[in-house]
Amino acid sequence: METNTTALLLDLAAQAQNAGDADALRALLSAGHQAWCAGLAEVQTGVARENAPLSDAELAQRCATAGAGWEAGMPRNEALSALAFATWDAAPAALAYTELEERAESLGVSLLGEEIL
Repeated sequence: METNTTALLLDLAAQAQNAGDADALRALLSAGHQAWCAGLAEVQTGVARENAPLSDAELAQRCATAGAGWEAGMPRNEALSALAFATWDAAPAALAYTELEERAESLGVSLLGEEIL
């Protein structure tokens, strides 16, 4: 995960704590959503690259350790996606976005009805 994505999401979450205007908060949430998607994509690329040489059994163990179980019959690429999501979901950047979402929700602000990438 690129440090800039983490720094951006942490900054946006901090700004959201002080934002009381719905439009400003919606803009922070929109920027955060885009950064969250970019961060997940970065993690997916890294997880795929790092785990490519592993056997299925080794990958299954890595998934289990991360809490992203590899279910019977699941294709390898889906297991890698589940592992990437579990890895990203536990990252400080993703946690910062969750704080941003929660702040927005507490003031009735969401991205529903807007185009989301």
